[in-house]
Amino acid sequence: MIRNADKLERLLAEVHTWVREVAHPNETRVAEQDEVPQDIVADMAARGFFGWSIPEEYGGLGLTTEELVMGAMELSQCAVAYRARVGTNTGIGSEALVADATEAQKRKYLPLMARGEATGCLALTEPNAGSEASNIETTARRVGDHYVLNGMKRYITNAPIADLFTVFARTDPDSTGAKGITAFIVERGFEGLSTSEPYKMMGQAGSPVGEVYFNDCIVPAENVIGGVEGVGFKTAMKVLNKQRIHLAALCTGPAIRMLDMAMDHATTREQFGQKVVDFQLVAALLADCRAEIEAAKQLVLATARSRDEGRDIALEASICKYFASEMCGRVADRCVQVHGGAGFVANHSSIERYYRDVRLFRLYEGTSQIHQLNIVKQMQRRRASEGAGA
Repeated sequence: MIRNADKLERLLAEVHTWVREVAHPNETRVAEQDEVPQDIVADMAARGFFGWSIPEEYGGLGLTTEELVMGAMELSQCAVAYRARVGTNTGIGSEALVADATEAQKRKYLPLMARGEATGCLALTEPNAGSEASNIETTARRVGDHYVLNGMKRYITNAPIADLFTVFARTDPDSTGAKGITAFIVERGFEGLSTSEPYKMMGQAGSPVGEVYFNDCIVPAENVIGGVEGVGFKTAMKVLNKQRIHLAALCTGPAIRMLDMAMDHATTREQFGQKVVDFQLVAALLADCRAEIEAAKQLVLATARSRDEGRDIALEASICKYFASEMCGRVADRCVQVHGGAGFVANHSSIERYYRDVRLFRLYEGTSQIHQLNIVKQMQRRRASEGAGA
């Protein structure tokens, strides 16, 4: 749903210009420093990038899902670290609060996140709770007016720099699976919380990912998201269903950027007396990229509109994430191929960095294989609810 076409067009134009005038020229700087410099973070905050999906009454822009994915496709046409820096605030880091928090919790935390004064993160994954997200072992024991959390989280984007952690812990020690899990908002300064140094990773330099430790971490009872125990997994699924659409858009933007780079190379590089783009086998690689990007884009937009209309999009969200992440990987491979040897050498082209960066898309927010299983599960569920029809 687009509420104001003119206003959205101005936002998209601003992001388009910012990506090319600020993000692209600083990509090497981000990669070498392994962080998004503070001056650029401040610039993104001043432009309101951190508050895209946070409601206007809490200082954000209140973008609809369709507006959000359109913005995401523009913002992600640069090094992944930029969108990751704001992404936990515009996505998984704030969505639990937006969806299920009490009014007091929203007023306390969302304005800080919208202004970029606090960085959020989603602390769900654990050593034994990866693809099987409901297998959470982190515990939360009620003691008077607070809870005591013990456990650890792994592979958490922005954990090393986060100020606010959306944490899922088991409050019912006798429960199994999705039951008995509660969502908390935990501040970095709470006693007993610590984080690791950033991992050394294959790609995505500048996007810190690490671990979160809870050693008798004291969390006030008022920080139970929504004020209700035992419904945390439902909150997590709300977050992930929206995030899967968002992430699909964030897979589409880098694919657009990589194809632009491949086209630039193919239309300027000459071999055998002609432009590389004029060789039919090279042209076929470029055409396949363009076709798949367009398919992903339209799939994401259609699913975003359905979510804005209040429809059940659990199936379509999974399809979006699966298709777009796989598409991005295929585009990356083709674009390196179009570059030839230059595509393998960082001194000659940044396409090799994009190739490494986008590999993670097929792993996080549910591996491709998990989404294949989930797609069929959702098909069966929908078929049962609709009767025997397809």
